[in-house]
Amino acid sequence: MSDPVAHVREGLARLAALAPEAPVPSPCNDVCRIDGASGLCQGCLRTIDEIAAWGSLGEAGRRVVWARLGERADKLAATPRGSAPRSSP
Repeated sequence: MSDPVAHVREGLARLAALAPEAPVPSPCNDVCRIDGASGLCQGCLRTIDEIAAWGSLGEAGRRVVWARLGERADKLAATPRGSAPRSSP
């Protein structure tokens, strides 16, 4: 199974290395399953609303989503295994 925390952290590192004008890559890693308890994708930690909005977001909005994913990954890493954090706005 995919490790969403590692995936997000690797994505954030790649994003930080991009030139400011470079297109922001999608966090999708083709897992695409929403966890019923947390409301987050089990692959990329996005909410269904963030997934749906991605295509219409500008580059700044996409960077905001990535920042949220980093916060969620940190929370998930600090959460005991077996319990999922609730989605954050």
